[in-house]
Amino acid sequence: MKQLTYYILLSIVFISCQQQSADVKTKEDTNEEFPFFIPDEKPNRPLSAAVERNYEAYEHIRPEASELYTQFKYTKLEGFDYNGGDGTITRRDPSKVIFENGKYYVYYTGRKSPVKPVGMSRAKEATDVIPSADWDLSDIWYATSEDGFTWEEQGIAVPRPPKPQPGWRSVTTTDILKFNGKFYLYFQAFMEASGLRGDFCPVSVAWADSPDGPWHHTGKIVIPNGPEGSWDQYSIHDPYPLVHDGKIYLYYKGDFDKREEFKPSKIRMQGLAIAEDPLGPFVKHPLNPVINSGHETTLFPFKEGVAAIIQRDGQEHNTIQYAKDWVNFEIASITEMLPVAAGPFVPDAFTDTKDGRGITWGISHVINAGGNWRHTILVRFDCDLSQDVDDQDMKDHYYNYTPEYLYKHRLNGKQKKRIQQQTRELKNQK
Repeated sequence: MKQLTYYILLSIVFISCQQQSADVKTKEDTNEEFPFFIPDEKPNRPLSAAVERNYEAYEHIRPEASELYTQFKYTKLEGFDYNGGDGTITRRDPSKVIFENGKYYVYYTGRKSPVKPVGMSRAKEATDVIPSADWDLSDIWYATSEDGFTWEEQGIAVPRPPKPQPGWRSVTTTDILKFNGKFYLYFQAFMEASGLRGDFCPVSVAWADSPDGPWHHTGKIVIPNGPEGSWDQYSIHDPYPLVHDGKIYLYYKGDFDKREEFKPSKIRMQGLAIAEDPLGPFVKHPLNPVINSGHETTLFPFKEGVAAIIQRDGQEHNTIQYAKDWVNFEIASITEMLPVAAGPFVPDAFTDTKDGRGITWGISHVINAGGNWRHTILVRFDCDLSQDVDDQDMKDHYYNYTPEYLYKHRLNGKQKKRIQQQTRELKNQK
């Protein structure tokens, strides 16, 4: 019995020593400095929330190592005339670029009016020939290109239908779908001048057997506004179709939560509607909105999921996001100078791929061209958001802005007066 008691006491002492040794080791590990060469795998030590996020929230610890990180380069497009930038001609909101018949195609909002827009705040002055907004009194035009840099405008693809069909006032912000050998252009269908009540419209669609048309209006609203009180009760903008699981996944933007006390007064988020047929019915996803930021809607298949370029507006603007399940998006990277209203060239947009290859270029628009807010132009953007390209020149961490560029973003008169007042108050305190 004494011998048994001895062995028990010896075991307790041994375990206690082992525990003390482990405690000392843990304490030593905790006090170790974070290593100079960052480990690829998360180190087994306490980490700050920021460093923990570096390992848990992103594909890689370095942005340049991520396939979904890029900087963007821009090139002037040849072949488009804008009447000296006087605001009477606009080309904006391009579709995805497609490649058919040995050339590239792009569709876009086009307006050629005798006068420039009066502005949404003066929408009551708009007539059948005087536009309110830059996109008012527009048709859907298209252009083709052999190389993606020089384009030849082909004319109107989808004109405004006769009143009272959806879009009789303006057809805008289109995007393209190829499905079962036919082509479909979804577009915002305005039935009033933008600015009379807001920027209200549903989505309609036209179809053709060829990317050159002729295009046939369906006269149908395929993505209707939501019920009263819902987030998309007024605006269904930027329809953007892709093919996934044999169905049409159409993403769109909603403007909502307009409050006069806030400037800007609206929140913009992205929703999703799904259909088995291009003409519907489309069923809105129960988790809408599925993206909490972004002014326009730009997505592309990537690996088994879908990636989204989120520029302007919202808590997560200037990000590229990814949803493995095509619904629940997470931030993949943060970048800058993202293309506005981007229409990328997405070769596998309609192939129902389970291994999306990504994108390297597309067409976007620039508003305020030449300092004129009524003048919008199309430009080319290039990037490396592709599994098949490794262009490290696209992976810089930041742009260097010239002083001249920064000075353009100067204080306004109201801000200068506020600062001067603050200075006077400080002086009076002495």
